[in-house]
Amino acid sequence: MAEDNLKTALVFGATGLTGGFVTELLEQDSRYREVILFTRKPVLTNAAKTRQITFNPDNIQAIAQQIKGDHLFCCIGTTIKKAGSKKVFFETDHDLVVDIAQAAASNHVRSFVLVSSIGANPDSRNFYLRTKGQVEESLKKLTFPNLIILRPSMLLGVRREYRIFEEWGKTAAKIISPLLTGKLKKYRPVHAAAVAETMISSAFSGNGMHILESDQIENTRK
Repeated sequence: MAEDNLKTALVFGATGLTGGFVTELLEQDSRYREVILFTRKPVLTNAAKTRQITFNPDNIQAIAQQIKGDHLFCCIGTTIKKAGSKKVFFETDHDLVVDIAQAAASNHVRSFVLVSSIGANPDSRNFYLRTKGQVEESLKKLTFPNLIILRPSMLLGVRREYRIFEEWGKTAAKIISPLLTGKLKKYRPVHAAAVAETMISSAFSGNGMHILESDQIENTRK
């Protein structure tokens, strides 16, 4: 790719499971000139083209003008247990994501790529899935030439923090995965590395809104 066509990538949630894979792949991707990580605390990286911007999640406006680039990868996500309350969870998984997206849209970021969740639905009775559905609806109202929403099933991979019930769930999912066929195929667990690859390849897709269910992720890997 010609130097003038090289892209700038913006990453939120780089310290998470999927965000970590996204960052590693971007740092190795010759299509990107620069990778900018927006983190609450500095993270270790030796990549020459990567720089970091630390920010306070409660004050996105302080860095709004720095959310400029070609492709933004949003891997922000927590759990209600880790957040401590439904209120804090909503502030992170909805309000923070929307604030970031609004700044990105104002700065003419071309592709906004979000990791959502299988079953996301703004009308769901499940608070987690309802929140994910509501943030998707909020993003659809913004003006991105290319909006990609991924809805992965249970993520495989090694997290920095150990979640015992999640690990048990992964084991069970692997056992029943071969039985999930047809319409149930999208409930098979998917590796976070596959999600990361799909996020990056989708950032180069044509204009429009693209929602990728879990079973479609493997099919769109570069």
